[in-house]
Amino acid sequence: MKPKAVIIGAGFGGLSCAVTLAVKGWEVTVLERQQQPGGKLQRVEAGGYMFDRGPSTITMPHVFRSLYELAGTRMEKYVRLYELEPRTRNVFTDGSIVDFSRNIGAMQEQIASYSPEDAVRYPDFLAEASRLYELSGQQFLNRLLLSWRDKLSLSLVRDLLRVRPFLNLHGLLLRYFSHPNTLAMLGRYATYVGSSPYRAPSIFAMLGHLEIREGVYGVRGGTYELVKGLTTLARELGVQLVTGTEVTGISVVSGAVEGVDTAQGFYPAKTVIAGGDVLSINRMLLPEENRPGMTDRKIEAYEPSLSGLVTLAGVPRRYDTLLHHTVFFPENYEQEFKDIFEHKRPPQQPAVYVCHSGYSEPELAPPGGSNLFILANAPYLSPACDWNEETAAYGERVLSVLEGHGITGLSQADVLQRYTPRDIADDTLAHRGAIYGISSNSARQTFSRPGNRSRDVKGLWYVGGTTHPGGGTPVVSLSGRLVGEYIAGSQ
Repeated sequence: MKPKAVIIGAGFGGLSCAVTLAVKGWEVTVLERQQQPGGKLQRVEAGGYMFDRGPSTITMPHVFRSLYELAGTRMEKYVRLYELEPRTRNVFTDGSIVDFSRNIGAMQEQIASYSPEDAVRYPDFLAEASRLYELSGQQFLNRLLLSWRDKLSLSLVRDLLRVRPFLNLHGLLLRYFSHPNTLAMLGRYATYVGSSPYRAPSIFAMLGHLEIREGVYGVRGGTYELVKGLTTLARELGVQLVTGTEVTGISVVSGAVEGVDTAQGFYPAKTVIAGGDVLSINRMLLPEENRPGMTDRKIEAYEPSLSGLVTLAGVPRRYDTLLHHTVFFPENYEQEFKDIFEHKRPPQQPAVYVCHSGYSEPELAPPGGSNLFILANAPYLSPACDWNEETAAYGERVLSVLEGHGITGLSQADVLQRYTPRDIADDTLAHRGAIYGISSNSARQTFSRPGNRSRDVKGLWYVGGTTHPGGGTPVVSLSGRLVGEYIAGSQ
């Protein structure tokens, strides 16, 4: 008889774990409360415009490709990626524009237009980013840290010290650069894991290597095709995917998992993998007496990551300013993170990110139109911000930033939808509406995240952005595969 596992949630972590276990001969059932798989990544079609609501910047394609190879097939049969060059356009209030490029000379030339000194130092920064990426791959990204022996191994401690865990990203950047444009442009990498560049450890400079050296990719047909590809592969491997079914509790007997309860019935299993937010899973699905290592007080002690206000705008015109990915920076980038993490309010002058996948694939919008996914960082849910009152005002502030850069006519768009931190929490049960799980605003929350294996319940595992190795679409997918391989190998 095949060993059996139930997975809670059909996001990237859950789907990756399901594929891995199925390849290893397991009987796998995935339960998803939403009507479609994908977790925070969902497809929205309206007025002839196609949007991906959720992750849009795709890096580390080898992580996705490895899942198909594990199953003995090729990713290209299911989903096709294409490299973006330039990667991302960065627009500043002084009129400067830097288009991220694999061409280092072109990068230096653009940076030199406002800071010749920063341009000279850029290759040295990239060398540092590559070093940090290599160290993170060796010690953090590609291995589980399940015991204190794992965490305190001499090689891990040695390499942890080499990545300077107590130096923040902004502090590292100041060793190479001085101009506010460069500091903001490269400091933004901290937001890829929902954090502040003025507090997150310097290791996230490695994302400079990922974007420039390894590449940023689009997905043919939209980013949601990544979900469709993994879903198709999982079903071909025999995974049972049940959507529209919410898990209401995890059954625990004598300290061991017995299965999960749903409104549609009980699903028995000695192995349960929770693909949702670790903090929400514990708070909502386990009584406190079954989780002494994750009490409500401990849950509240974790700082959540950034959330965001998403605007989907289908506009019957094109914009010369926009590439596939474009970021508009404010004059004072640091104030945004003070507003969000200290005052817990929407920033007065936010950076605004726009994904226009129709730039690369015009068929994703009506002829001559633009399908714009607009994201502005926002605080996680707290009493300091009432989104019933803030949504319209903050939404208009975001649009005014774009209007100031010539992205006009958005208020008269064919399609205009907003998606708030409250919506994120309601739809995905993300703790306090945080997009990336817990923040990485400290060394502890970066390098000692809640473990993949429950300390309290035998047979209960976690994958996703809150647990190891962290947030971001490819890293969450990696967590699913690592956990699946470990579980299968321990049987």
